[in-house]
Amino acid sequence: MKNDMLKNVLIWTVVAMVLMSVFNHFSTQGQGSSSRLDYSDFIEQVNQGQVSKVSIEGATIRGVYVNGDAFTTYNPGDAGLMGDLLDNHVKVTAKPPEKQSVLMQIFISWFPMLLLIGVWIFFMKSVGGGMGGKGGPMSFGKSKARMLTDEHIKVTLEDVAGADEAKEEVGEIVDFLKDPGKYQNLGGNVPRGVLMVGPPGTGKTLLAKAIAGEAGVPFFTISGSDFVEMFVGVGASRVRDMFEQAKAHSPCIIFIDEIDAVGRSRGTGMGGGNDEREQTLNQLLVEMDGFEGNEGIIVIAATNRADVLDSALLRPGRFDRQVSVGLPDIRGREQILKVHMRKVPLSDDVKPALIARGTPGFSGADLANLVNEAALFAARNNDKLVTQKHFEKAKDKILMGVERKSMVMNEKERKMTAYHEAGHAIVGWLVPEHDPVYKVSIMPRGRALGVTMYLPEEDSYSYSKRKLESQLSSLYGGRIAEELIYGPDAVTTGASNDIERATSIARNMVTKWGLSDNLGPLMYEEDDNGSFMGSSRNANVSGEISKEIDHEIRNLIDRNYKRAQDILTEHSAELEAMTEALMQYETIDAEQIKNIMEGRPAGEPQDWQDSDDKDSDSSEGKVADDVESSAEAKDEMVKDDLSGDSTDKEVESGEPKLH
Repeated sequence: MKNDMLKNVLIWTVVAMVLMSVFNHFSTQGQGSSSRLDYSDFIEQVNQGQVSKVSIEGATIRGVYVNGDAFTTYNPGDAGLMGDLLDNHVKVTAKPPEKQSVLMQIFISWFPMLLLIGVWIFFMKSVGGGMGGKGGPMSFGKSKARMLTDEHIKVTLEDVAGADEAKEEVGEIVDFLKDPGKYQNLGGNVPRGVLMVGPPGTGKTLLAKAIAGEAGVPFFTISGSDFVEMFVGVGASRVRDMFEQAKAHSPCIIFIDEIDAVGRSRGTGMGGGNDEREQTLNQLLVEMDGFEGNEGIIVIAATNRADVLDSALLRPGRFDRQVSVGLPDIRGREQILKVHMRKVPLSDDVKPALIARGTPGFSGADLANLVNEAALFAARNNDKLVTQKHFEKAKDKILMGVERKSMVMNEKERKMTAYHEAGHAIVGWLVPEHDPVYKVSIMPRGRALGVTMYLPEEDSYSYSKRKLESQLSSLYGGRIAEELIYGPDAVTTGASNDIERATSIARNMVTKWGLSDNLGPLMYEEDDNGSFMGSSRNANVSGEISKEIDHEIRNLIDRNYKRAQDILTEHSAELEAMTEALMQYETIDAEQIKNIMEGRPAGEPQDWQDSDDKDSDSSEGKVADDVESSAEAKDEMVKDDLSGDSTDKEVESGEPKLH
């Protein structure tokens, strides 16, 4: 930045000096220290004998008075001038006029225009990188792809963790780029296009860079939105230019991020349906598999929405290989954590396996953020090493939000929040197949006044009806606790998010997951955007079925509401004890909750290091069992579309419940 600024200052200084010298030259040309004299006054001075000598150079006359002063005048072509000068004894000197070359005359006449053109070119280069260069005003059809060589790409497949299946899928592409003849001699063709599909933050871009870094080939990267402009035909031209550049550097990789910006299905009206986008897509289809082959060029694209892509993109010869890059399991999360922990000075008490168990549903980007937040906590405390306690604080911050210690709550509202959170925790502790209660806090975090967090013991790939109904009961535990203690008229709006989520789960159980005894395993509603609520379509459902759906949802809610109510009525002593513990400590952990539910005093909150030393052997054994059971269950369990991730991190104005 400083070098560019210095360069601009020097250029403008030189331009100013040139302009000043040129203008001074023209303004002072032909002028010395002499004064300008009218021709009539000059003749009069000659006749009066006041002029001693003159020098005639073309039409310019320079003279000197008797007293030594100099003057200059212009000869209008007076034929009697020489006679007047000689009659008055004026010494006359004649010089031939200076002759300028034709080129000099042209330059002098065109100099102002050339100067303006030069200044305009300079501004265009400063703003856009040149007339025809990338980003310049005349570069609409030039590709915006940036080429990275092996000098810039330091990432290899060893740096990619938690995606073993995806790494195996792209392994032969790396092998082909290293030794194309191995496949060509046998008549084999490596796929020209690889489409990486997965949620955000799972490492699709990282995996593409690792392929290029492993193979040591040039890597062209561009976003799908960089093709589309307001002018029709520009995107198609950029596609052609990008492939021309790639051919000059083959074998190479072209990586198109967010390809759904340009590759949406044609003729559906989605994405605008404009001619520019469709022409760009058509050109991309031709370049990938048209009459001209693109040998040695492998196109890798990434998207979160493979369902909206045009079918022509997915046929063999184009993106005929789809690589799913999903959320990592417990083993993958441990591997990812170890990769990101390489650059962090760790304490001996840090156990990646325990952290991986406590972060279900985290993507690779989430885990990288977790390690970074832990390092920031250590830096704030001026610690030299990052400990397990720092990772716990970082996990709480990511899952539950930042503690709002400056928020002032009166005693009555704090106690009502404590009852609310205790109600969630007690019901969640006692209902079957519910995730264990990990931590309960009445410290305001994010937009919530309190938090009850549940931590799964292992990754879940499907949800039973019993578990879903247990979630319904625990979601209403907070509202019921308020009602039992303060009465129906004192119930607050804190359960608004709980009610919304419970209704969503119940509706999906009836209409999408076939978990209703009366309606059976049929699909009654479809989602346009994958969400629980908002855009469900049931145009093919009759009025009677709609009433039955509402009736079944109501029965589910009422049944589990009654169950939670019975649990809290029966365990009112535990409700009071947990509320008192929350009022005293503000945050209680799983060990304190266990003590309360077993009728013992809550006790002091345990420091992580103390509890880790106490339970390290049993914890490690439990994690090992979890890893094995998770690995064995992967082939047998089918992942349901429940709420996106196994970890629900929604935070609303009411209560976040983290399952």
